Amino acid sequence: MEELKIKTPAEFAGEIEELVWKYDIDYIDAVMLYCEQNDIEVETVASLVKGNAVLKSRMQNDAESLNFLPKVSRLPV
Repeated sequence: MEELKIKTPAEFAGEIEELVWKYDIDYIDAVMLYCEQNDIEVETVASLVKGNAVLKSRMQNDAESLNFLPKVSRLPV
């Protein structure tokens, strides 16, 4: 039985960033790929995503652009 290393949300976000850049995919696909590579359920990494505001925001933007979530009005910056 393989032992699962417990990661902090920051370590997890770093690994997701690496997958995004390495494979040129969006954040949602990177999380799914991470789960497949490490044989982990998506529900297991949900708390790590929720624990990192930057990763959560980037995933939300991806979901909105793919019309998985309704678009949220944002102030122009």
